[in-house]
Amino acid sequence: MRGKTRARSVAAVIATGMATALVLSGCSAGGGGDEAPELSDKPVTLRFTWWGNDARTAASEEVIAAFEKEYPNITIEPQFTDWAGYWDKLATETAANDAPDIIQMDEKYIATYGDRGALLDIKSLGDAVDTSDFPETALATGTLDDALYGIPVGLTSYSIMANPTLLEKAGIEVPDDKTWTWDDLAEIGAQVSAAGGGAEWGVAPWGFEDGGLNNWARQHGDALYTDGEVTIKPETVSSWYQQLLDMVDDGTTPPASNIIEKQSGGLAESFTATNTAAFGPWWNSQLTALSDASGSPLQSLRVPTTDGEADGSAYYKPSMYWSISSRSEHPAEAAAFVNFLANTEEAADILLTERGVPANEKIRAYIEPKLSETDKEVVAFLDGLSEDVGDAPAVTPPGGSAIEALLKQYTEQVLFKQLTPDQAAEGFIKDLKDAIANA
Repeated sequence: MRGKTRARSVAAVIATGMATALVLSGCSAGGGGDEAPELSDKPVTLRFTWWGNDARTAASEEVIAAFEKEYPNITIEPQFTDWAGYWDKLATETAANDAPDIIQMDEKYIATYGDRGALLDIKSLGDAVDTSDFPETALATGTLDDALYGIPVGLTSYSIMANPTLLEKAGIEVPDDKTWTWDDLAEIGAQVSAAGGGAEWGVAPWGFEDGGLNNWARQHGDALYTDGEVTIKPETVSSWYQQLLDMVDDGTTPPASNIIEKQSGGLAESFTATNTAAFGPWWNSQLTALSDASGSPLQSLRVPTTDGEADGSAYYKPSMYWSISSRSEHPAEAAAFVNFLANTEEAADILLTERGVPANEKIRAYIEPKLSETDKEVVAFLDGLSEDVGDAPAVTPPGGSAIEALLKQYTEQVLFKQLTPDQAAEGFIKDLKDAIANA
């Protein structure tokens, strides 16, 4: 019975990827030279779409008002929804040649849209969008075949969120994150769990999103993708799952049933936010949200390495991108709005870190004095990594957006011992390859 359920789940993931590919296949690539297009002095209306909560919507609408004041002939029509419905809506609009002019884009989808010509190569707009204050490693994550399909909005990096209060309660000091190893994490985590008496644990689990797997692969000389193909080795995925399973079995992490229950509750119900795990894997930009939810003075630590030394496995990940539709009838005006969002102090004063720590280094320095203490810690963490980060990972290929659904499926089967780590690794890789092949 479980086998049939699994098969239907995989089929659904692949079907979703195929559907996205079909609706995008009719798009033609955006063209243009290398000179900035001229702005019109006539009335122009642009549509701007994003996903997010009420706070993001309020900030976005305030930025729109500021832009319209500076460019009185340009009207920006806002269009927003939650993450769950965002991509279906965008795919439908794109298939109908009715995509919004300015699109908030995610890394998992940028190749799917860019590869099929749905996004404009921002390089073709000359200097209409200034990228001089963005690090090359950040711009590379929005680049495909030398075309820049997205300006990175904010940066984050994978981290381990530590709860100093729980560590102190267990009589343990916060470890030196520049020298600690995975063995150190397991050892310290086991001590916290032993002191917690079944109410608090050492380590919150991983396995439900690709950031952790990407980092683990890089530490082991591997990569999720190379040249648009899935190249991660089965033994890499298997060892990642085995590390998790070992911690579950010895009580360092919560039991499998607790893990699955927490997964459905979101950030506010997580082990980290409820102060029931001393360490947890998170993107470092989530420090403020987690601190607010937990009421505890949390601290971002570097991810442990195999030998306790920086190995280039850390990387900067864009929180999202600003992209322009290749079908926009007003590329000059769309570029002006993107440039306003990405490069002006006026927009920065409004957005601050709502969409992540600005990838624009000049803007990041400008807003730092205005930030809360936890947001300042987020910026300091990223700056502290600057000499140790490696090259950006390969862009997720079309169809690769299925990865999180597949990871969730296989992680649950490993946790409940329906599959061994080796079996889960083989199945995951096969299904991810199928999703990309059918995209």
